[in-house]
Amino acid sequence: MKNLLIWTGGLGLLAATAIDTLAVAGRHAGLPVEGAIEMVQVAVLVAGSLALLCATIARSHAQIHFLIDRLRDPYKDWSKRIALLSLALFLAALLAGSVWIALDLWHSHEESELVGVPWRWMRAVANAALLAGVVIALRQALTRKS
Repeated sequence: MKNLLIWTGGLGLLAATAIDTLAVAGRHAGLPVEGAIEMVQVAVLVAGSLALLCATIARSHAQIHFLIDRLRDPYKDWSKRIALLSLALFLAALLAGSVWIALDLWHSHEESELVGVPWRWMRAVANAALLAGVVIALRQALTRKS
């Protein structure tokens, strides 16, 4: 599963790079790519969402090692649990705000101007990634690391 997330996110970044490269080359050749920025936004959303999940699954979010590494084992374990609970709380706050915006704008038929990307579905992808991040962080905080 982790490899699938990594490869899909990597393909999203490659797609964003390819789209932007074609757009720049097209502008210089006099053939601009309509909606390139919107397509890059979609690719980066997918890549960023999957990167968030990969980092959460691997427990590789930023930590202050010079402090944590000096703690004794029971305190080290508690500090890691507190960090995971803080991560879950932060992601839950982001999710709450994002869901609020999504509910408020769901029936507004909000789309990008040039390509017609439906932003409601992009918000749904972001919300699903945030929800998965909250669940993963809570599960990791409440269970021992194997």
